[in-house]
Amino acid sequence: MHSDEHYMRRCLELAARGLGNTQTNPLVGCVIVQDGLILGEGYHEKFGEAHAEVNAFAQVNPAVDHSHVTVYVSLEPCAHFGKTSPCCDLIIQKGVKRVVIAMKDPFPKVNGEGIKRMKEAGIEVETGLLEEEARALNKRFLTYHLKSRPYILLKWMQSEDGFIGKRCEQVSISNELSMKIVHRWRAEEAAILIGPDTAINDNPSLTTRLFPGNNPKRILIDRNLRVPTSIKLFQDEEPLWVMNTEKEGREGKVVYYKIEAADFLETSMQKLHELGIVSVLVEGGASMHNAIIEAALWDEIRVGVSPNRLEEGVLAPHWPGVSQLSEKIGDDEWFYFFSNR
Repeated sequence: MHSDEHYMRRCLELAARGLGNTQTNPLVGCVIVQDGLILGEGYHEKFGEAHAEVNAFAQVNPAVDHSHVTVYVSLEPCAHFGKTSPCCDLIIQKGVKRVVIAMKDPFPKVNGEGIKRMKEAGIEVETGLLEEEARALNKRFLTYHLKSRPYILLKWMQSEDGFIGKRCEQVSISNELSMKIVHRWRAEEAAILIGPDTAINDNPSLTTRLFPGNNPKRILIDRNLRVPTSIKLFQDEEPLWVMNTEKEGREGKVVYYKIEAADFLETSMQKLHELGIVSVLVEGGASMHNAIIEAALWDEIRVGVSPNRLEEGVLAPHWPGVSQLSEKIGDDEWFYFFSNR
């Protein structure tokens, strides 16, 4: 017979499948087990649709005596009416007697209430199993609710000799496999952000054209509106948000947000939080990356180093210490940093 940890790991595997599709909702997986046999499993697949517990119970034969099952779930079952009914009520109604939870939900409308209600109904509730892994999986959700800003992920590619490109010239540094991985990363985040230099010099599309997934919301940081509207970001069909200090309003598919505070970057991130953006992948140039690093606004950094050399050009941003992880993707090497704030 497998251990509780085995089934919780399955919950986390399932939860991860929802990455990029749950918006401001958390990633959640659920497994229902009886006598070592998985009767049903599910995860939160898409924002506004059924939660993990509902999907898992939908697979269980109605003739099953639910008082003999154990429900494993990676996040505390919700206790409020939102786009769906409370999952803790569903568990109570089914007559379940044991629930194992990885972590408590910090969302104010839950925050222990689901656990409390299940315990009051006579259910044995255990919490904290693989909590660290569960929190890492929901790093975007936790940052969004606890810090009132999106999870901020910086990404750049640099040459072996420390340059990210050449001035006023578009240069490809990464290999083909790295490019596809980056497009997968785009699909996993709610938004992608660049600054004016990258917009002007690279004229990017910022889509997931090399990977099957959702296009992130595109955000341009352009304080003084110096980026010409003739570039792709303004001319194609995808929506664009422009954070600036000059004007507010909508012009076709372009929405301008006027940020008047002195701490422009931090206030822009707070504005994105208000707009429901749970995570941001920053692909801006060195100036944008350095500004975010200096403002201590970042949560994660991914740096790719190519064996190619440029000899001259735009210097790469400053690395924030020693990377915690690294991996080879073809002949590129990627380094990963995580803020410990």
